[in-house]
Amino acid sequence: MPIGDPYGSLEELKDRLNIVDTDDDDALNGALAAATRAVNQFCGRQFQRTDTAEARTFQALSTGLLLVDDFHTTDDLSIDGTAFADGAFTLEPLGGVVDGEPGWPFWRIHGAFAGTVEVTARWGWADVPASITEAALVTAAEIFKLGDAPFGIQGVADMGFIRLRENHRVSQLLAPYQRRVVAVA
Repeated sequence: MPIGDPYGSLEELKDRLNIVDTDDDDALNGALAAATRAVNQFCGRQFQRTDTAEARTFQALSTGLLLVDDFHTTDDLSIDGTAFADGAFTLEPLGGVVDGEPGWPFWRIHGAFAGTVEVTARWGWADVPASITEAALVTAAEIFKLGDAPFGIQGVADMGFIRLRENHRVSQLLAPYQRRVVAVA
């Protein structure tokens, strides 16, 4: 899935909402794009990928640690112009496994770094995790339905207005994928 593509398809979203015509396709595509951006912002990363290597520059930390954007393969990986070779640098997460779940990209490089470092890699994730797709589709459906809830009010019940709020289930789906900010003193 190239960078910029939504995490769910128009057909998947229409199926969830039981929509069979094409009248709302533009609004649904807009909701998918907005949901994808919201997922990226919440997690602090993007889950699509590039299939060709691209150079990016990062600031090394004083500990010999380089925090970089996610990259999904060591093919075409080079660090400051030097092709990656096993043993020259340590990539994390080790083996692409986090909490027993394989398929994670690399985002930390240990080595002898100073100042700015140019890293050339195929950025992003090899595959979008199922939880990310599900969260994006749920969020897109909610965004689309917001037109039926002016001022965040979904309806009126015996006890007063029914307000929309953040979807706890979506937050649970996305939480394991949030990129943590590292404070350096």
